[in-house]
Amino acid sequence: MAPTRPFWKGYLKLSLVSCPIAIYPGTSSTERVSFRQINKKTGNRLRQQLVDEVTREIVEGDNKGRGYEYAKNAHIPVDDDELDAIAVDSTHTIDIDSFVPRQQIDERYLDTPYYITPDGQVGQEAFAVIREAMRGKDMVALGRVVLSKRERVVMLEAWDKGLIGTTLRYPSEVREAKEYFADIPDVKVAPDMLKLADHILKSKTTDFDPSQFVDHYEQALLEMLKKKQAGITVSRGRAALRPQNSVNVMDALRRSLAQEKAASVPRKKTRKRIEGQRELLLPIAGKKSSQAPSIVTEQSSPRQKRAG
Repeated sequence: MAPTRPFWKGYLKLSLVSCPIAIYPGTSSTERVSFRQINKKTGNRLRQQLVDEVTREIVEGDNKGRGYEYAKNAHIPVDDDELDAIAVDSTHTIDIDSFVPRQQIDERYLDTPYYITPDGQVGQEAFAVIREAMRGKDMVALGRVVLSKRERVVMLEAWDKGLIGTTLRYPSEVREAKEYFADIPDVKVAPDMLKLADHILKSKTTDFDPSQFVDHYEQALLEMLKKKQAGITVSRGRAALRPQNSVNVMDALRRSLAQEKAASVPRKKTRKRIEGQRELLLPIAGKKSSQAPSIVTEQSSPRQKRAG
């Protein structure tokens, strides 16, 4: 079920075809543990005040404004109505300008994802037409939308019964990789090393499953908070980092491959059944009856054999 309040409402338009849509945030950070600043002496929450950097006087809200710093402590004051005068008019319409192959879009330009749904019963058919026109063709639509007073380029692609709209960064927001990679030397990798690395890669190949991702820091944080709330003293020492010894790359690759092979071999059952031995299924004490019983073996006595 979609949230009751959409982030944005408007229209999706392709040429002369349009339909009302609603946009919802596709990600959330509200589940993360967050902290507030407090007074250590009283435990009360702190409130921040604005202070003039030069006079050190407290500034009330009515005197708070914006300014562009063009030199050290020299600002051009800018009023809200001046910003409103140059703001891009929001028509609350996403106009699809073009369709491009998905693989041509550099991953670095992807910014924030949003879910897009039809808004109400009107325009359901038009929404479906636009969605299905892109499905299965590895094509995405590019349009423009005004979000929070700023015009953004948005990439639209079919997703389940709706659309995913991902805002794109502008070229000025993406740094060139060569600024960071220029000093990396050109190393010629030996074929046998590359072959071993390829074997390791294949042994670790699996399907993408985000449900397997675990935020270990978040788990440790929650556990620490539970202990403190219960009055349990928690450790303040930080585990020392284990030193990384410099090793031969070829040896490390070989050991890594052997370790991966050993981990992939299923363990064989070594427990053998003794002749004349039978199994008694007994419930585990303290467990619910719905759990599987434990297996206890009992050696048949010669008297039992004769009686049988």
